[in-house]
Amino acid sequence: MVEDLKRLLLVVFAVLWLLSSAQAGNTDRLSGHHCTDFQTANFLRGSKLKVQFLLFTSSSPSCGKLILADDGIKNGSFNSSSETKIIIHGFRALGTKPSWIEGLVQAILHTSQVNVIAVDWVYGSTGAYASAVENVTQLALSISQFISKLLALGVSRTSIHIIGVSLGAHVGGLVGHFHGGQLGRITALDPAGPKYTRASPEERLDPGDALFVEAVHTDADNFGIRIPVGHIDYFVNGGKDQPGCPRFISAGLLEQAGVNMSKLPKEVKVYLMTSPSAPFCVYHSLVEFHLQKKRNRVTSIEITFFSNSTQDTAKITIPTHQDMGKRLLAHQVPLCQINSVTLKYIPKNRFWRKDEPSIVGKFCVAPLPLNSSQPMSCLPWNLTLPSKTDISYDLPTACA
Repeated sequence: MVEDLKRLLLVVFAVLWLLSSAQAGNTDRLSGHHCTDFQTANFLRGSKLKVQFLLFTSSSPSCGKLILADDGIKNGSFNSSSETKIIIHGFRALGTKPSWIEGLVQAILHTSQVNVIAVDWVYGSTGAYASAVENVTQLALSISQFISKLLALGVSRTSIHIIGVSLGAHVGGLVGHFHGGQLGRITALDPAGPKYTRASPEERLDPGDALFVEAVHTDADNFGIRIPVGHIDYFVNGGKDQPGCPRFISAGLLEQAGVNMSKLPKEVKVYLMTSPSAPFCVYHSLVEFHLQKKRNRVTSIEITFFSNSTQDTAKITIPTHQDMGKRLLAHQVPLCQINSVTLKYIPKNRFWRKDEPSIVGKFCVAPLPLNSSQPMSCLPWNLTLPSKTDISYDLPTACA
C-alpha cells in the first residue's frame, strides 16, 4: 500500500513537473539545441507583461533560442555583422501563439542571411485590448533596452529592421522614437487603429520613428488604422476588405514599387491590388480616359480587359468640370496578353434631368510601374461611347 502511494505521488510529481516546464516556455531539445517556443497565456491571467526574445538564424530557422542576457547573445549564433530583423506581434485575445510567426520567420531566413528576433509578449497582450495598450510603453522600453545591448556588441543602428504587426507596429514606433529615429527601418503590417487613429505622432507610429518607415494597410475598415503613418503607406485593395478573406473580422515592396528613394518622401500613399487566391499576384495597369470636352457633372466609364481566359473590370470616374480620369486596373495576365478592351459609358440620369446620350474621348493605358521606356499607349482615335453600351476595341500591346 505504501509502495503504491509512493508511485502515485511520483507520477503526480512528474506530471506537475512536465506541466510547469511547458508553461515556463515550452522548451525542448531539438538536434542538440535548446528550442524555446512562445508562451501560452489565457484570458484570466495574461494581462501582466512578460517578455521573451527568441533568436532564429539560417542554421536553425525553426528553433528559437531564448536570449536571457548579454552572454546569451555573445555565446549564441547571433551575427553582429548581419542585418537584424525584430518581429513584434500584436494583441492576442486568447493568449495563443501567433499562427503566422513561423511562416514569417522561415520566409525571411529563406531569402536572407540575417538574425531574426521574435519578441514574445503573449503575456501582456492577452485579455482586454485596453490592457494590452497599457503595456505598450513598458514593452517598447524593454525592446529598446535589448537593442541597446545589440548596439554595444557593434551592431549598427541602420542594420536594425523592426517588423510590427497590428499593435506591434505602434510598439515598434515607440522603440524607434526612443532611439531618436535613427534605426534603419520599420515595417508596419496592418497597424492597429483603435486607440491610435486620433493619437498624437509621439504616441503612435509616424515617419520620424526610423530612417525609413513603411506601412501595409489591409483592414482599415475594421481594426486597422485609416491614416498614413509612414514615409510610404501601401493600401492593398483599398486598404479594406481583402479578396478571399472573411469581411466580418480582420484576418520588400520598395524594389518593385517604382518609388524613387534617393530622397525620402514625407508621406506617400500607394494603392495596389491582389487576387483572391494563391499566389495572390496580379498585374497592374494605369488606365485613363480623356474627355474631348469638360462636363458639368460626374462622368463614369466602366473599363473591362479581356484575354483568352480572363476578364477584369474597373470603373473610371471623372470629376465635374475636369477632362481626365484615371484608375488602377488589376488583371490576372500581363498587359501584352490582353486581347481587347471594352468601354461602357454610365450616364447619371435624374428624373428631372437626363444626362448626355454619349461622350467622346481618348483611352490610354500603361503597365505599372511607369518608366520612360514604356510610356502611356493610347488608341489612335477619339472614341464615341453611347449610353450604357459595351464598345469593344482591340488592344495590341507587344510582349517584351
